[in-house]
Amino acid sequence: MSLENRTCLVTGASKGIGCGIAEDLGANGAEVIVNYRSSEAAAHDTAENIEAAGGDAIVAQADVSEMDEVRGMYEKATDAFGRIDVLVNNAGITVDKKFDNMTREDWDRVIDVNLGGVFNCTKTCFEDIRQAHEGRLINISSVVGQQGNYGQANYATTKSGLFGFTRTLALELANDGSTANCVAPGFVRTEMLESVPERVKEGILERIPLDRFAEVEDVVSMVSFIAQEQSSYMTGQILGINGGMEW
Repeated sequence: MSLENRTCLVTGASKGIGCGIAEDLGANGAEVIVNYRSSEAAAHDTAENIEAAGGDAIVAQADVSEMDEVRGMYEKATDAFGRIDVLVNNAGITVDKKFDNMTREDWDRVIDVNLGGVFNCTKTCFEDIRQAHEGRLINISSVVGQQGNYGQANYATTKSGLFGFTRTLALELANDGSTANCVAPGFVRTEMLESVPERVKEGILERIPLDRFAEVEDVVSMVSFIAQEQSSYMTGQILGINGGMEW
C-alpha cells in the first residue's frame, strides 16, 4: 500500500495519536502537514522523524478553533504541496469536571476546539477533498462518544457529534468518489492516559475484553488504511478500535 503523491493534513500532530498518524502516513509515502497549536518543538520532532524515514513534511501552527489561523495553515500547506487529498481531524482537548461543577466556559472551550475545529478545517479543505482523486476525510473520535464517561459531558458530546458529521459528509462526498470515515479509539497509552489515577485505570481495564490498553500503533494502522485507495468502498463508517468494549 502506498500514499505517494498524496498530501495529508493532520491536526494536533505534535504528540500522541496525532504524531503517530502523521509519522505513519509519511512512512507510507505521503506529504504530511504537521499541525500544532502550542507544542512547536514536538511538532518539529514529528516532521524530522518523517523526513528521517524518507518522507516529506512541513510544520504548520494553527489553533483549529480560529478560522483565520486555519486558513493561514491551509495557505502554507498548499503553497508547499498543492491540494489537500487527506484531512485527519485529530486535534482535541479535554476540560474534565462533573456536570455539577462544569461552567459554560468549560463547555464552550471543548466544543470550540473539538467540534468547531473540525468544522473549520473541513470547511477550508472541503473542495480539495471533493475534487481529489478519492479524497479522504478522517475524523478521530473516541469510545467516550459511544459510551459517555463520568466527568466528561462536554468531551463525550463532541466525540459523539463527530458520528453524525461523518455520516452526513460521507453522503455529500459520495458522488465525487471521496469518502468520510470516523475512527473511535478506546483508551490509548498516551500522556493523557498516563495522567489518569491508577485506580481509575484498573477500573477501565476491567471493561476491556482484550485486557489491555491500545497502543498508538493500533490506531494509526487503521487511519493509514482509510487514507489509501484500498479503502475506496468504505464510507460513513464508525470504526471502534477499543479492545472489544461494548457500546
